[in-house]
Amino acid sequence: MFERIKGTVLKDGRVVASVYLMASAFLIMMIATRSSFLYPCNNWNDANSYFSVGKALFNGRMPYRDVFDQKGMYLYFFYGLCYLISHTTFIGVFLFEVILAAFNLFGICRILQLYVKRSMALVLSPLVLSVVVSSFSFYWGGSAEEVCFPFLIWGFYFSLDYFQNRYPREIMEWKVILINGILAGMVANIKFTVLGFFFAWMMCIAFSFLAKKDFLGAVKGCLIFLGGMAIPFIPWVIYFAWNHGLYEWYWGYVHINVFVYSNLNEEGPGLFERIYVLSKLLYWVIRKNMIYFCFLIPGVIWNVLGRGKKLLARFNTLALCFFLFLGIYVGGSELPYYAFPLAVFTPLGFALIGRILKWGWAHVAVGKKAQDTKKGKTAGVVAGMVSAILSAGIVFAVSMNIPYMSEKREDLFLYKFKEIVEETENPTLLNIGCLDAGLYTVCDIVPSCRWFQTQTLAIDDVLKEQERYIKEGQTTFVIARNDYPQAIFEKYELVSEEPWYHEGQEFTYYLFRLREME
Repeated sequence: MFERIKGTVLKDGRVVASVYLMASAFLIMMIATRSSFLYPCNNWNDANSYFSVGKALFNGRMPYRDVFDQKGMYLYFFYGLCYLISHTTFIGVFLFEVILAAFNLFGICRILQLYVKRSMALVLSPLVLSVVVSSFSFYWGGSAEEVCFPFLIWGFYFSLDYFQNRYPREIMEWKVILINGILAGMVANIKFTVLGFFFAWMMCIAFSFLAKKDFLGAVKGCLIFLGGMAIPFIPWVIYFAWNHGLYEWYWGYVHINVFVYSNLNEEGPGLFERIYVLSKLLYWVIRKNMIYFCFLIPGVIWNVLGRGKKLLARFNTLALCFFLFLGIYVGGSELPYYAFPLAVFTPLGFALIGRILKWGWAHVAVGKKAQDTKKGKTAGVVAGMVSAILSAGIVFAVSMNIPYMSEKREDLFLYKFKEIVEETENPTLLNIGCLDAGLYTVCDIVPSCRWFQTQTLAIDDVLKEQERYIKEGQTTFVIARNDYPQAIFEKYELVSEEPWYHEGQEFTYYLFRLREME
Protein backbone atom coordinates (compact mmCIF):
# COMPACT_ATOMS: atom_id res chain seq x y z
CA MET A 1 0.00 0.00 0.00
CA PHE A 2 2.84 2.38 0.94
CA GLU A 3 4.54 1.75 -2.37
CA ARG A 4 1.30 2.44 -4.23
CA ILE A 5 0.84 5.77 -2.40
CA LYS A 6 4.48 6.68 -2.92
CA GLY A 7 4.25 5.86 -6.60
CA THR A 8 1.11 7.95 -7.00
CA VAL A 9 2.70 10.98 -5.35
CA LEU A 10 5.84 10.73 -7.42
CA LYS A 11 3.86 10.16 -10.59
CA ASP A 12 1.79 13.21 -9.88
CA GLY A 13 4.99 15.23 -9.60
CA ARG A 14 3.99 16.96 -6.39
CA VAL A 15 7.21 16.14 -4.57
CA VAL A 16 9.33 17.29 -7.49
CA ALA A 17 7.25 20.46 -7.84
CA SER A 18 7.53 21.20 -4.13
CA VAL A 19 11.31 20.74 -4.12
CA TYR A 20 11.55 22.92 -7.23
CA LEU A 21 9.57 25.75 -5.64
CA MET A 22 11.49 25.56 -2.35
CA ALA A 23 14.82 25.53 -4.16
CA SER A 24 13.69 28.53 -6.22
CA ALA A 25 12.71 30.36 -3.03
CA PHE A 26 16.15 29.71 -1.54
CA LEU A 27 18.00 30.80 -4.69
CA ILE A 28 15.99 34.00 -5.14
CA MET A 29 16.13 35.08 -1.50
CA MET A 30 19.82 34.24 -1.25
CA ILE A 31 20.40 37.09 -3.69
CA ALA A 32 17.54 39.44 -2.81
CA THR A 33 17.74 39.97 0.96
CA ARG A 34 20.54 41.48 2.99
CA SER A 35 19.82 38.84 5.62
CA SER A 36 21.49 36.34 3.30
CA PHE A 37 24.95 34.96 4.00
CA LEU A 38 26.11 36.61 0.75
CA TYR A 39 25.92 39.98 2.48
CA PRO A 40 28.12 41.18 5.38
CA CYS A 41 25.01 41.82 7.51
CA ASN A 42 21.52 43.23 7.35
CA ASN A 43 22.14 46.70 8.73
CA TRP A 44 18.60 47.96 8.17
CA ASN A 45 17.58 49.63 11.43
CA ASP A 46 13.94 48.48 11.21
CA ALA A 47 14.89 44.82 10.89
CA ASN A 48 17.43 45.13 13.71
CA SER A 49 14.77 46.76 15.87
CA TYR A 50 12.45 43.78 15.32
CA PHE A 51 15.34 41.44 16.09
CA SER A 52 16.14 43.28 19.33
CA VAL A 53 12.52 43.24 20.52
CA GLY A 54 12.19 39.56 19.57
CA LYS A 55 15.38 38.87 21.50
CA ALA A 56 14.03 40.77 24.49
CA LEU A 57 10.76 38.82 24.31
CA PHE A 58 12.65 35.53 24.54
CA ASN A 59 14.68 36.91 27.44
CA GLY A 60 11.68 37.70 29.62
CA ARG A 61 11.04 41.34 28.70
CA MET A 62 7.60 42.50 27.64
CA PRO A 63 7.30 44.38 24.34
CA TYR A 64 5.77 47.87 24.57
CA ARG A 65 6.26 48.08 28.36
CA ASP A 66 9.89 46.98 28.86
CA VAL A 67 11.19 47.51 25.29
CA PHE A 68 9.28 49.67 22.85
CA ASP A 69 8.54 49.29 19.17
CA GLN A 70 5.13 49.69 17.56
CA LYS A 71 4.66 46.63 15.33
CA GLY A 72 2.57 43.54 16.07
CA MET A 73 3.47 40.67 18.36
CA TYR A 74 3.82 37.90 15.77
CA LEU A 75 6.54 39.91 14.05
CA TYR A 76 8.54 39.98 17.29
CA PHE A 77 7.75 36.36 18.02
CA PHE A 78 9.03 35.23 14.61
CA TYR A 79 12.16 37.36 14.97
CA GLY A 80 12.65 35.88 18.44
CA LEU A 81 12.65 32.40 16.90
CA CYS A 82 15.26 33.62 14.42
CA TYR A 83 17.34 34.89 17.34
CA LEU A 84 17.33 31.37 18.81
CA ILE A 85 18.96 30.10 15.60
CA SER A 86 21.72 32.72 15.66
CA HIS A 87 22.21 35.37 18.36
CA THR A 88 24.57 37.65 16.45
CA THR A 89 23.69 37.22 12.76
CA PHE A 90 20.62 37.31 10.56
CA ILE A 91 21.03 33.73 9.33
CA GLY A 92 17.88 32.78 11.23
CA VAL A 93 16.03 35.68 9.62
CA PHE A 94 17.29 34.56 6.21
CA LEU A 95 15.93 31.05 6.76
CA PHE A 96 12.65 32.59 7.90
CA GLU A 97 12.52 34.72 4.73
CA VAL A 98 13.13 31.60 2.63
CA ILE A 99 10.19 29.90 4.35
CA LEU A 100 8.02 32.96 3.69
CA ALA A 101 9.14 32.97 0.06
CA ALA A 102 8.32 29.28 -0.29
CA PHE A 103 4.80 29.88 1.01
CA ASN A 104 4.58 32.79 -1.44
CA LEU A 105 5.61 30.57 -4.32
CA PHE A 106 3.14 27.84 -3.44
CA GLY A 107 0.37 30.44 -3.26
CA ILE A 108 1.48 32.14 -6.48
CA CYS A 109 1.53 28.78 -8.24
CA ARG A 110 -2.01 28.02 -7.04
CA ILE A 111 -3.20 31.42 -8.32
CA LEU A 112 -1.60 30.85 -11.71
CA GLN A 113 -3.19 27.40 -11.97
CA LEU A 114 -6.58 29.10 -11.95
CA TYR A 115 -5.68 30.46 -15.39
CA VAL A 116 -3.04 28.20 -16.94
CA LYS A 117 -1.90 24.60 -16.77
CA ARG A 118 0.14 23.42 -13.81
CA SER A 119 3.33 23.06 -15.82
CA MET A 120 3.08 26.64 -17.05
CA ALA A 121 2.27 27.84 -13.52
CA LEU A 122 5.38 26.14 -12.15
CA VAL A 123 7.58 27.81 -14.75
CA LEU A 124 6.10 31.27 -14.20
CA SER A 125 5.96 31.26 -10.39
CA PRO A 126 9.66 32.00 -9.67
CA LEU A 127 9.52 34.85 -12.17
CA VAL A 128 6.65 36.41 -10.23
CA LEU A 129 8.59 36.22 -6.98
CA SER A 130 11.74 37.58 -8.59
CA VAL A 131 10.13 40.79 -9.87
CA VAL A 132 8.40 41.28 -6.51
CA VAL A 133 11.55 40.99 -4.37
CA SER A 134 13.61 42.96 -6.88
CA SER A 135 11.38 45.98 -6.36
CA PHE A 136 12.26 49.10 -4.43
CA SER A 137 9.46 48.31 -1.95
CA PHE A 138 11.13 45.04 -0.91
CA TYR A 139 13.86 47.29 0.46
CA TRP A 140 16.65 45.52 2.40
CA GLY A 141 14.72 42.46 3.53
CA GLY A 142 12.91 41.50 6.69
CA SER A 143 10.11 44.07 6.73
CA ALA A 144 6.76 43.57 8.46
CA GLU A 145 5.17 43.83 5.01
CA GLU A 146 7.26 40.89 3.81
CA VAL A 147 6.04 38.81 6.76
CA CYS A 148 2.42 39.72 5.91
CA PHE A 149 2.82 38.80 2.24
CA PRO A 150 2.13 35.01 2.39
CA PHE A 151 -1.12 35.65 4.26
CA LEU A 152 -2.18 38.08 1.54
CA ILE A 153 -1.16 35.73 -1.28
CA TRP A 154 -3.21 32.87 0.11
CA GLY A 155 -6.14 35.15 0.89
CA PHE A 156 -5.99 36.35 -2.71
CA TYR A 157 -5.96 32.76 -3.95
CA PHE A 158 -9.06 31.79 -1.97
CA SER A 159 -10.88 34.88 -3.22
CA LEU A 160 -9.98 34.34 -6.88
CA ASP A 161 -10.72 30.63 -6.68
CA TYR A 162 -14.22 31.28 -5.37
CA PHE A 163 -15.18 34.02 -7.82
CA GLN A 164 -13.47 32.25 -10.73
CA ASN A 165 -14.79 28.72 -10.23
CA ARG A 166 -17.73 28.65 -7.83
CA TYR A 167 -19.60 31.93 -7.76
CA PRO A 168 -22.58 32.25 -8.17
CA ARG A 169 -23.46 28.52 -8.19
CA GLU A 170 -22.13 27.88 -4.69
CA ILE A 171 -21.68 29.79 -1.47
CA MET A 172 -18.18 29.92 -0.04
CA GLU A 173 -17.49 27.09 2.39
CA TRP A 174 -17.58 28.08 6.04
CA LYS A 175 -14.17 26.50 6.68
CA VAL A 176 -12.62 28.65 3.94
CA ILE A 177 -14.11 31.77 5.52
CA LEU A 178 -12.71 30.65 8.89
CA ILE A 179 -9.25 30.03 7.41
CA ASN A 180 -9.20 33.49 5.87
CA GLY A 181 -10.31 34.99 9.16
CA ILE A 182 -7.24 33.37 10.72
CA LEU A 183 -5.06 34.84 7.94
CA ALA A 184 -6.55 38.27 8.68
CA GLY A 185 -5.91 37.79 12.40
CA MET A 186 -2.26 37.03 11.72
CA VAL A 187 -1.94 40.19 9.62
CA ALA A 188 -3.70 42.17 12.37
CA ASN A 189 -0.97 41.04 14.79
CA ILE A 190 1.89 41.91 12.44
CA LYS A 191 0.91 45.23 10.81
CA PHE A 192 -2.76 46.09 10.86
CA THR A 193 -2.60 48.76 8.14
CA VAL A 194 -2.58 45.87 5.64
CA LEU A 195 -6.01 44.73 6.90
CA GLY A 196 -7.79 46.75 4.21
CA PHE A 197 -7.25 43.75 1.94
CA PHE A 198 -9.19 41.41 4.22
CA PHE A 199 -11.90 44.02 4.84
CA ALA A 200 -12.56 43.99 1.10
CA TRP A 201 -12.24 40.19 1.03
CA MET A 202 -15.03 39.63 3.55
CA MET A 203 -17.13 42.48 2.16
CA CYS A 204 -17.24 40.80 -1.26
CA ILE A 205 -18.06 37.42 0.28
CA ALA A 206 -20.90 39.05 2.23
CA PHE A 207 -22.14 40.58 -1.03
CA SER A 208 -22.12 37.10 -2.59
CA PHE A 209 -24.59 36.00 0.09
CA LEU A 210 -26.69 39.12 -0.30
CA ALA A 211 -26.82 38.57 -4.07
CA LYS A 212 -28.69 35.36 -3.27
CA LYS A 213 -30.89 37.30 -0.79
CA ASP A 214 -29.34 35.30 2.04
CA PHE A 215 -29.00 37.96 4.73
CA LEU A 216 -28.53 35.46 7.54
CA GLY A 217 -25.79 33.72 5.54
CA ALA A 218 -23.97 37.05 5.15
CA VAL A 219 -24.20 37.68 8.91
CA LYS A 220 -23.06 34.14 9.70
CA GLY A 221 -20.15 34.45 7.28
CA CYS A 222 -19.02 37.72 8.90
CA LEU A 223 -19.24 36.20 12.36
CA ILE A 224 -17.26 33.11 11.31
CA PHE A 225 -14.65 35.37 9.72
CA LEU A 226 -14.38 37.47 12.88
CA GLY A 227 -14.21 34.29 14.95
CA GLY A 228 -11.28 33.07 12.85
CA MET A 229 -9.68 36.48 13.10
CA ALA A 230 -9.88 36.29 16.89
CA ILE A 231 -7.96 33.00 17.09
CA PRO A 232 -4.44 34.50 16.54
CA PHE A 233 -5.17 37.06 19.26
CA ILE A 234 -5.73 34.40 21.93
CA PRO A 235 -2.05 33.67 22.81
CA TRP A 236 -1.29 37.39 23.18
CA VAL A 237 -4.41 38.13 25.21
CA ILE A 238 -3.29 35.41 27.61
CA TYR A 239 0.33 36.62 27.59
CA PHE A 240 -0.46 40.27 28.31
CA ALA A 241 -3.24 39.49 30.77
CA TRP A 242 -0.91 37.18 32.71
CA ASN A 243 1.72 39.93 32.82
CA HIS A 244 -0.79 42.70 33.59
CA GLY A 245 0.07 44.43 30.33
CA LEU A 246 -3.15 44.59 28.30
CA TYR A 247 -3.17 48.38 28.36
CA GLU A 248 0.49 48.57 27.30
CA TRP A 249 -0.35 46.27 24.37
CA TYR A 250 -3.21 48.53 23.28
CA TRP A 251 -1.22 51.73 23.83
CA GLY A 252 1.95 50.55 22.11
CA TYR A 253 0.35 48.90 19.10
CA VAL A 254 -3.03 50.55 18.50
CA HIS A 255 -2.95 54.00 20.11
CA ILE A 256 0.55 54.92 18.95
CA ASN A 257 -0.02 53.80 15.35
CA VAL A 258 -3.49 55.33 14.98
CA PHE A 259 -3.22 58.54 16.99
CA VAL A 260 0.50 59.34 17.01
CA TYR A 261 2.26 57.78 14.04
CA SER A 262 -0.49 58.67 11.53
CA ASN A 263 -2.33 61.97 11.11
CA LEU A 264 -5.82 60.51 11.42
CA ASN A 265 -6.44 62.38 14.68
CA GLU A 266 -5.54 65.72 13.12
CA GLU A 267 -7.79 67.99 11.11
CA GLY A 268 -5.83 67.09 7.98
CA PRO A 269 -6.72 67.81 4.36
CA GLY A 270 -10.26 67.75 3.00
CA LEU A 271 -11.70 64.85 1.03
CA PHE A 272 -10.76 66.07 -2.43
CA GLU A 273 -7.31 67.17 -1.34
CA ARG A 274 -6.74 63.75 0.26
CA ILE A 275 -7.86 62.05 -2.96
CA TYR A 276 -5.39 64.20 -4.89
CA VAL A 277 -2.57 63.40 -2.45
CA LEU A 278 -3.30 59.65 -2.58
CA SER A 279 -3.50 59.73 -6.39
CA LYS A 280 -0.13 61.47 -6.63
CA LEU A 281 1.29 59.02 -4.12
CA LEU A 282 0.04 56.08 -6.19
CA TYR A 283 1.73 57.56 -9.25
CA TRP A 284 5.10 57.67 -7.47
CA VAL A 285 4.63 54.23 -5.95
CA ILE A 286 4.07 52.85 -9.45
CA ARG A 287 7.09 54.67 -10.86
CA LYS A 288 9.41 53.44 -8.12
CA ASN A 289 8.14 49.86 -8.38
CA MET A 290 7.63 49.59 -12.12
CA ILE A 291 9.40 46.21 -12.05
CA TYR A 292 6.18 44.57 -10.84
CA PHE A 293 3.57 47.21 -11.73
CA CYS A 294 4.31 46.65 -15.42
CA PHE A 295 2.81 43.18 -14.89
CA LEU A 296 0.29 44.08 -12.19
CA ILE A 297 -1.57 46.82 -14.06
CA PRO A 298 -2.37 44.87 -17.26
CA GLY A 299 -3.12 41.78 -15.17
CA VAL A 300 -5.67 43.60 -13.01
CA ILE A 301 -7.27 45.27 -16.06
CA TRP A 302 -7.54 41.89 -17.80
CA ASN A 303 -8.97 40.24 -14.69
CA VAL A 304 -11.58 42.98 -14.29
CA LEU A 305 -12.58 43.42 -17.94
CA GLY A 306 -12.16 39.84 -19.16
CA ARG A 307 -15.13 38.16 -20.79
CA GLY A 308 -17.55 35.83 -19.03
CA LYS A 309 -17.18 37.25 -15.51
CA LYS A 310 -20.00 38.18 -13.18
CA LEU A 311 -20.21 41.77 -11.94
CA LEU A 312 -19.26 40.87 -8.36
CA ALA A 313 -16.23 38.91 -9.57
CA ARG A 314 -15.01 42.03 -11.39
CA PHE A 315 -15.76 44.23 -8.39
CA ASN A 316 -13.90 41.84 -6.06
CA THR A 317 -10.51 42.47 -7.68
CA LEU A 318 -11.03 46.25 -7.71
CA ALA A 319 -12.16 46.24 -4.07
CA LEU A 320 -9.12 44.25 -2.94
CA CYS A 321 -6.80 46.67 -4.74
CA PHE A 322 -8.56 49.80 -3.52
CA PHE A 323 -8.93 48.92 0.14
CA LEU A 324 -5.42 47.49 0.44
CA PHE A 325 -3.97 50.72 -0.93
CA LEU A 326 -6.30 52.86 1.18
CA GLY A 327 -5.51 51.00 4.39
CA ILE A 328 -1.78 51.41 3.87
CA TYR A 329 -1.72 55.09 2.93
CA VAL A 330 -4.81 56.77 4.36
CA GLY A 331 -2.92 57.54 7.57
CA GLY A 332 -0.66 59.95 5.71
CA SER A 333 2.66 58.16 6.32
CA GLU A 334 4.75 56.90 3.42
CA LEU A 335 7.96 54.90 3.35
CA PRO A 336 9.43 52.82 0.49
CA TYR A 337 8.52 49.41 1.91
CA TYR A 338 4.87 50.33 2.57
CA ALA A 339 4.09 49.51 -1.07
CA PHE A 340 5.30 45.91 -0.89
CA PRO A 341 1.86 44.35 -0.11
CA LEU A 342 0.49 45.85 -3.34
CA ALA A 343 2.66 43.34 -5.21
CA VAL A 344 0.18 40.62 -4.19
CA PHE A 345 -1.69 41.31 -7.45
CA THR A 346 1.38 40.71 -9.65
CA PRO A 347 0.47 37.04 -10.43
CA LEU A 348 -2.45 38.30 -12.52
CA GLY A 349 -0.01 39.84 -15.02
CA PHE A 350 1.87 36.56 -15.36
CA ALA A 351 -1.42 34.68 -15.69
CA LEU A 352 -2.15 36.93 -18.67
CA ILE A 353 1.29 36.15 -20.10
CA GLY A 354 0.60 32.44 -19.60
CA ARG A 355 -2.67 32.73 -21.48
CA ILE A 356 -0.94 34.56 -24.35
CA LEU A 357 1.80 31.90 -24.51
CA LYS A 358 -0.83 29.17 -24.49
CA TRP A 359 -2.69 30.85 -27.35
CA GLY A 360 0.54 31.31 -29.31
CA TRP A 361 1.63 27.72 -28.76
CA ALA A 362 -1.78 26.42 -29.85
CA HIS A 363 -1.45 28.26 -33.15
CA VAL A 364 2.16 27.25 -33.71
CA ALA A 365 1.40 23.61 -32.94
CA VAL A 366 -1.52 23.38 -35.37
CA GLY A 367 -0.94 20.48 -37.75
CA LYS A 368 1.96 19.12 -35.73
CA LYS A 369 1.98 16.00 -33.64
CA ALA A 370 2.15 16.45 -29.89
CA GLN A 371 5.45 15.65 -28.25
CA ASP A 372 5.73 12.33 -26.52
CA THR A 373 5.50 12.22 -22.73
CA LYS A 374 9.21 11.75 -22.15
CA LYS A 375 10.13 14.76 -24.28
CA GLY A 376 7.41 16.79 -22.59
CA LYS A 377 8.81 15.97 -19.15
CA THR A 378 12.33 16.80 -20.27
CA ALA A 379 11.17 20.09 -21.71
CA GLY A 380 9.36 20.85 -18.43
CA VAL A 381 12.49 20.21 -16.36
CA VAL A 382 14.58 22.38 -18.66
CA ALA A 383 11.96 25.15 -18.58
CA GLY A 384 11.88 25.01 -14.80
CA MET A 385 15.66 25.26 -14.52
CA VAL A 386 15.74 28.14 -16.99
CA SER A 387 12.99 29.91 -15.05
CA ALA A 388 14.80 29.55 -11.72
CA ILE A 389 18.10 30.78 -13.17
CA LEU A 390 16.39 33.64 -15.01
CA SER A 391 14.59 34.62 -11.80
CA ALA A 392 17.88 34.79 -9.92
CA GLY A 393 19.33 36.80 -12.80
CA ILE A 394 16.48 39.31 -12.61
CA VAL A 395 17.12 39.86 -8.92
CA PHE A 396 20.86 40.21 -9.49
CA ALA A 397 20.31 42.73 -12.29
CA VAL A 398 17.60 44.86 -10.67
CA SER A 399 17.76 44.68 -6.86
CA MET A 400 19.22 47.74 -5.17
CA ASN A 401 20.85 45.48 -2.56
CA ILE A 402 23.39 43.86 -4.89
CA PRO A 403 26.17 46.51 -4.54
CA TYR A 404 26.17 45.89 -0.78
CA MET A 405 27.48 42.36 -1.38
CA SER A 406 30.94 43.78 -2.05
CA GLU A 407 31.15 45.40 1.39
CA LYS A 408 33.42 43.75 3.95
CA ARG A 409 32.47 43.31 7.58
CA GLU A 410 35.73 44.69 8.85
CA ASP A 411 35.06 47.98 7.03
CA LEU A 412 31.64 48.54 8.62
CA PHE A 413 31.28 50.74 11.69
CA LEU A 414 29.20 48.03 13.41
CA TYR A 415 32.05 45.53 13.52
CA LYS A 416 34.61 48.16 14.48
CA PHE A 417 32.39 49.14 17.40
CA LYS A 418 31.78 45.47 18.20
CA GLU A 419 35.48 44.93 18.94
CA ILE A 420 35.42 47.77 21.47
CA VAL A 421 32.16 46.74 23.13
CA GLU A 422 33.26 43.13 23.57
CA GLU A 423 36.25 44.26 25.62
CA THR A 424 33.76 44.86 28.44
CA GLU A 425 32.16 41.96 30.28
CA ASN A 426 28.33 41.86 30.12
CA PRO A 427 27.96 45.22 28.36
CA THR A 428 24.68 47.15 28.14
CA LEU A 429 23.76 49.58 25.38
CA LEU A 430 21.61 52.58 24.51
CA ASN A 431 20.96 53.57 20.87
CA ILE A 432 20.18 57.29 20.32
CA GLY A 433 19.61 59.46 17.27
CA CYS A 434 18.07 56.70 15.15
CA LEU A 435 16.37 53.34 15.23
CA ASP A 436 18.45 50.28 16.13
CA ALA A 437 21.72 50.57 14.19
CA GLY A 438 22.49 46.86 14.65
CA LEU A 439 24.97 46.98 17.52
CA TYR A 440 22.53 45.15 19.81
CA THR A 441 22.54 42.34 17.25
CA VAL A 442 26.22 41.93 16.46
CA CYS A 443 27.18 42.17 20.14
CA ASP A 444 24.31 39.95 21.38
CA ILE A 445 23.05 42.59 23.81
CA VAL A 446 19.52 42.40 25.16
CA PRO A 447 18.01 45.91 25.45
CA SER A 448 17.79 46.97 29.09
CA CYS A 449 15.88 50.26 28.62
CA ARG A 450 12.31 50.75 27.43
CA TRP A 451 13.33 53.43 24.91
CA PHE A 452 16.36 51.46 23.78
CA GLN A 453 16.36 53.31 20.45
CA THR A 454 15.21 56.74 19.28
CA GLN A 455 11.71 56.33 17.85
CA THR A 456 10.35 58.52 15.08
CA LEU A 457 7.32 59.38 17.21
CA ALA A 458 5.84 62.75 18.09
CA ILE A 459 5.96 62.14 21.82
CA ASP A 460 8.24 63.76 24.38
CA ASP A 461 8.91 60.61 26.40
CA VAL A 462 11.55 59.23 24.06
CA LEU A 463 14.16 62.01 24.19
CA LYS A 464 13.48 62.89 27.83
CA GLU A 465 13.82 59.32 28.98
CA GLN A 466 16.94 58.71 26.91
CA GLU A 467 18.54 61.82 28.34
CA ARG A 468 17.70 60.53 31.82
CA TYR A 469 19.31 57.16 31.02
CA ILE A 470 22.47 58.99 29.96
CA LYS A 471 22.58 61.29 33.01
CA GLU A 472 22.14 58.29 35.31
CA GLY A 473 24.71 56.24 33.39
CA GLN A 474 22.28 53.34 33.04
CA THR A 475 24.15 51.61 30.20
CA THR A 476 27.78 50.74 29.65
CA PHE A 477 27.78 52.06 26.08
CA VAL A 478 25.83 54.60 24.03
CA ILE A 479 25.79 54.61 20.24
CA ALA A 480 24.66 57.86 18.63
CA ARG A 481 24.13 58.99 15.05
CA ASN A 482 25.13 62.49 13.93
CA ASP A 483 24.23 64.20 17.21
CA TYR A 484 24.23 63.64 20.95
CA PRO A 485 23.45 65.67 24.09
CA GLN A 486 26.38 67.52 25.58
CA ALA A 487 25.43 66.13 28.98
CA ILE A 488 26.73 62.76 27.81
CA PHE A 489 30.30 63.80 28.63
CA GLU A 490 29.44 64.02 32.33
CA LYS A 491 29.52 60.23 32.59
CA TYR A 492 30.69 58.95 29.22
CA GLU A 493 33.79 59.23 27.06
CA LEU A 494 33.90 59.12 23.28
CA VAL A 495 35.85 56.01 22.27
CA SER A 496 35.20 55.81 18.53
CA GLU A 497 33.50 57.53 15.62
CA GLU A 498 32.95 56.17 12.13
CA PRO A 499 31.38 57.57 8.94
CA TRP A 500 28.63 55.71 7.08
CA TYR A 501 27.39 56.46 3.57
CA HIS A 502 23.85 55.65 2.53
CA GLU A 503 22.02 56.61 -0.68
CA GLY A 504 24.12 59.70 -1.24
CA GLN A 505 24.06 60.80 2.39
CA GLU A 506 26.87 60.72 4.92
CA PHE A 507 26.22 59.89 8.57
CA THR A 508 28.58 59.72 11.50
CA TYR A 509 28.17 57.15 14.26
CA TYR A 510 29.68 57.77 17.69
CA LEU A 511 30.40 55.20 20.38
CA PHE A 512 30.55 56.34 24.00
CA ARG A 513 31.69 54.27 26.97
CA LEU A 514 30.75 54.83 30.61
CA ARG A 515 33.61 56.38 32.56
CA GLU A 516 35.02 54.46 35.49
CA MET A 517 33.81 56.42 38.47
CA GLU A 518 36.20 56.94 41.34
